[in-house]
Amino acid sequence: MNTNNNIGILGTGIYIPENKMTAKEIADSTQGTWTEDAVIKKLGIIEKPIPGIKDGTQEMGVWAAFDALRNTGVNPLDIDLIISIGEEWKEYPLTTTAIYIQEKIGADKAWAFDLQQRCCSTVSAMKVAKDMMISDPAINTVLIAGGYRNGDFVDYTDASMSMMFNLGAGGGAIILHQGMNKNLLHSSHIITDGSLARDVGVLYGGTCQPITKENVDKAYKSLQVFDVEHMKNRLNEVSMKNWLKCIDQAFKKSGIKQNKLDYLAVLHFKRSMHDYIIEELQLKKENSIYLENYGHLGQIDQILSLHLALKTGQVKNGSVISMISAGIGYAWAANVISWGELA
Repeated sequence: MNTNNNIGILGTGIYIPENKMTAKEIADSTQGTWTEDAVIKKLGIIEKPIPGIKDGTQEMGVWAAFDALRNTGVNPLDIDLIISIGEEWKEYPLTTTAIYIQEKIGADKAWAFDLQQRCCSTVSAMKVAKDMMISDPAINTVLIAGGYRNGDFVDYTDASMSMMFNLGAGGGAIILHQGMNKNLLHSSHIITDGSLARDVGVLYGGTCQPITKENVDKAYKSLQVFDVEHMKNRLNEVSMKNWLKCIDQAFKKSGIKQNKLDYLAVLHFKRSMHDYIIEELQLKKENSIYLENYGHLGQIDQILSLHLALKTGQVKNGSVISMISAGIGYAWAANVISWGELA
């Protein structure tokens, strides 16, 4: 059997900060807008990791990469390419995270670049990595890694930001390899909608509204929904439709029937939406992990979900997995993975 174009997953790595923010602390931070019970039951957050003093975005990506290397036994010198999925909010602006990871883990023979699509970055990076490996025979092993701590920007007194009260901190890594006969990454499908490109963002700190001495006190808590009504109406109109289309197309392109789906590696969002999509896909509760003890770690969620499911046995030989994601901008993505040895 010719497996040259078979791109598979060697393993994953995770870094989770020790510091936690509980549902009660989130509720208290809203100054009475949300109760602890509502944070748990509606927003679906029991607790979430938040960064400690040493938990920089790039550094968490490094620690997750080291964890992936330990879990897989991969020699850093055998890595050909590193793609960072780490966020733009990091230790030093305009530094390249992937190159920093390369240096810290000793992947001296690799080359590296950053890829950014908000919370869709992992699924997109996996597609890019697979396509590059197929087109370039010199790329055999790819490390995808990064960190996330966008929760730093959340103002809990801003009622319009409740959808982002779940933002936490952590790092994730996944290693892909060419010519495998197991854990195969099949096809992906991605949709973007430019009409939402400027509906959410950090208000201060860019060229449009630089940080000044007058706004510095609010600048670092200025992740905002710029156009609340437009975003709400547009997402209600297209979001679930686009998500289901991504899943449907990813399975069709993979040549696998969607009813074979065993495990959904899905980002954290409010509990009712999670339950809805599980039901819509005709899955059961055990076919996914609700990240209520982690909150939303951005693009790390899909790696974390797979990582946890391998430990619990919810993903095993023969499992068909779909990673699904959505990122502000707006983007939706899904891929298909078959776990275990080829039949």
